[in-house]
Amino acid sequence: MTAAHRYSAVAVTLHWVIAVCILSMIPMGWWMTAAIEQPDSQALAYRVFQIHKSIGFLILALTVVRIVWRLTHRGPALPRGMKRWEAFAAHTTHVAFYTLMLALPLTGWLYVSAGWAVSQDRALEVATSWFGLFPIPHLPGVAELAAGVKRALAFQAMGAHAAMAWGAVILVALHVGAALKHQLVDRDGVLSHMVPFLKPGLKAGHEPSVSAPSSPWVERGVGVALIAVVAVAGAVAARPYAMPGLEMTRTEAPAPVSAPASGPVSAEAPVTPGTAAGWTIDSAASSIAFCGTHAGAAFKGRFERWEGQVWFDPTDLAGSKAVITVQTASARTGDPTQEGSLQGAEWFDPSRYPTARFETTGFRALGGDRYEATGRLRVRTTTVPVVLPFTFREAGGVAAVDGRLELDRTALDMGMESDATGDWVSKMIGVQIKVTARRAE
Repeated sequence: MTAAHRYSAVAVTLHWVIAVCILSMIPMGWWMTAAIEQPDSQALAYRVFQIHKSIGFLILALTVVRIVWRLTHRGPALPRGMKRWEAFAAHTTHVAFYTLMLALPLTGWLYVSAGWAVSQDRALEVATSWFGLFPIPHLPGVAELAAGVKRALAFQAMGAHAAMAWGAVILVALHVGAALKHQLVDRDGVLSHMVPFLKPGLKAGHEPSVSAPSSPWVERGVGVALIAVVAVAGAVAARPYAMPGLEMTRTEAPAPVSAPASGPVSAEAPVTPGTAAGWTIDSAASSIAFCGTHAGAAFKGRFERWEGQVWFDPTDLAGSKAVITVQTASARTGDPTQEGSLQGAEWFDPSRYPTARFETTGFRALGGDRYEATGRLRVRTTTVPVVLPFTFREAGGVAAVDGRLELDRTALDMGMESDATGDWVSKMIGVQIKVTARRAE
């Protein structure tokens, strides 16, 4: 069989890559929808969901490429002896496959964009990141719809998605069965169109393809490139997300920004200095970190951009004061999906409220190097009273401060639409503040 009687290298590569993706999606979808409801498997199911979404978008993109390639590169003709009904069934199956390969990812995208968990019948806003490499936005206009409309869309999209998944199972079975019939019964060489190492059948009798590829090496190069892209994406998906620890030493600190900040922090009300000694924060040796649980697994994170103004003297607690301003868009957990969700309207919503602010209202000595700061914390439009226990140690004009507290995210009105009961994200969020500062001249 000559090269003109086979599909091109690009078409073959696209066919098998999409086939592997589809075959992986079916058992993945069945398992994760049940596993996400079980506490022991919830964390793994959450990650599988993210991989499932990423593969879906890969299928969508590759299908578009495959359709364009198919329209511009004519494939091998069917055997001359094929019955008319068989030819009709073959063409119909191909059209159905293309339709499903477009409709399945699109209905999944609509479901995610609606932000509603059908299994629990409640709002659940989750961001999408393509294999952790870059964010995938929701479909435009869906987030602005009323809650009732989004709920209806979610149920309709998931119903269609599930029905078409079963349709894909049936089509795959028919497609494989037909291919084996042509190879083992008819022996007409049809399977060798898409499997390069197979020899043509004894009763081939094919019509030559009208447009043989004019540049086979270019096509092979494109095919190899597609395989490489999929391999890299798979490697990225398989890697564990890096979860930076809360216990960060000076050498381990990921260089969060404090005063002076390297990025702009939105304008706040002017700060009236305290009468106690002023301190300049060492950015590289200071950090604001947070921790909690998500989908049954612990997570840890940090804010990379923040600034602070501090006046503190153990002998002048009445004149001591601290104001910390955090850029909430800089929250990092090492999980791109978590980070994307934190940017959502029911979490930090930094597009509207770019900063959170903590300002002390008083200090109290607890004995030794232990102190307590009372203050107010504002996140978005909610302000809550806060008590921060901390230690203060000074040597040679350099002070080390270590403070820890727990915040109730429900009191801060964070994630209350999707997870008011704390089934997904813990209600209590631990916060650790480590500051190294030098006494101002």
